[in-house]
Amino acid sequence: MPSLRELSDELLSGTASIDRAQPMAPRFVAEALAPGSVFVSSFANVTAFATDAGLVLIDTGSFVLAEPTRVVLRKLTTDPVHTAVWTHGHVDHCFGVELYEREPTGRPIHVIAHEAVPRRFERYALTRGWNHAINRRQFQTGAEFPHTFRAPDELVVDRRSLDVGGRRFELSHALGETDDHLWVWVPDAGVVCAGDLFIWASPNCGNPQKVQRFPREWAAALRAMDALGGEVLAPGHGVPIWGAAAVHRALDDTASFLESLVDQVITLMNRGARLDQILAEVVAPPELLARPYLSPIYDEPEFIVRNLYRLYGGWWDGNPAHLKPAREVALAQELAALAGGAGVLAARAEQLAAAGDLALASHLVELAATALPSDRVIAALRAKIYTERAAAERSLMARGVFTAAASDSR
Repeated sequence: MPSLRELSDELLSGTASIDRAQPMAPRFVAEALAPGSVFVSSFANVTAFATDAGLVLIDTGSFVLAEPTRVVLRKLTTDPVHTAVWTHGHVDHCFGVELYEREPTGRPIHVIAHEAVPRRFERYALTRGWNHAINRRQFQTGAEFPHTFRAPDELVVDRRSLDVGGRRFELSHALGETDDHLWVWVPDAGVVCAGDLFIWASPNCGNPQKVQRFPREWAAALRAMDALGGEVLAPGHGVPIWGAAAVHRALDDTASFLESLVDQVITLMNRGARLDQILAEVVAPPELLARPYLSPIYDEPEFIVRNLYRLYGGWWDGNPAHLKPAREVALAQELAALAGGAGVLAARAEQLAAAGDLALASHLVELAATALPSDRVIAALRAKIYTERAAAERSLMARGVFTAAASDSR
């Protein structure tokens, strides 16, 4: 297996495919990142910086994988942990602090996070069942969503210059994937810890099952990182990028990608376009989509466009029939009656799927199944169409939703 640095070089040169090096796949490998620093590749990565006072950790692990991540880190350094900085409050980044505190040389760890993180934890407790359902669909996992969260010891509003054991860490807040994101600059190492502002995939700012994301501000944060001239980029997911030129290109490309989508959507919105027209006309720059770190393998541009419309225009898509729509079952039954029965809709859905139009087939089979939910033949067809659609999708999010729909019909 190649080292993280070798894999990074192979991805950037095109000799390795990002589909074969999925950034969400934990590698459980620890390598030196820069002088006095260690990078641990997990589902969500952890970066450790050595100081005279102990380690400073940027993120601490997921609620599922924090312990194996700690074990991997401890293969390269046994220094006690002094401080932990959470880049944001997503549950794959902010667990495992107590594991380090319980080590033989452990001690209370000072945890720093953005001021919005406690509010996120309150929301997670309020909507635990919903978040469990999301994770089950998105990742096809049965892991229970956590119900208790460690509170940060210190909250950052905008910026914080942190000195620990003779090393300086510059913390900056940014709206991006979340409203509680911090990214970290370590000047003496030339390392930018981007958190989930860079994940070796099309930016996760359109997730159809999650709360609001902020593409325009996200791009601005990437520009601010780029201006520092870093030598190493440590992402929230995926492998690091080494070399100032490669770091610049990755940050600049990702910012340009988001800026293009933002500009196109806002231009059309200012002309009064409906969401349906915007979805048809906005095109992500193909030369940027071809970059290995912007491939739509997790989120995808269509979802980002929808999120931008919601951010700047609200939830109504511009179709007056959708403002106060009929119940889905009433519409399905009416259309089934007009077509000559739910079976007719289902038969046409099967024809469309066979012809390769899985999107339109999905609409028709959904109407048929909603109009006649007790029909097992229609249910089986629904499962077949969504199974095919999941197999045809590249983004993990779309694949997860369609796979869950297929499972529901079985």
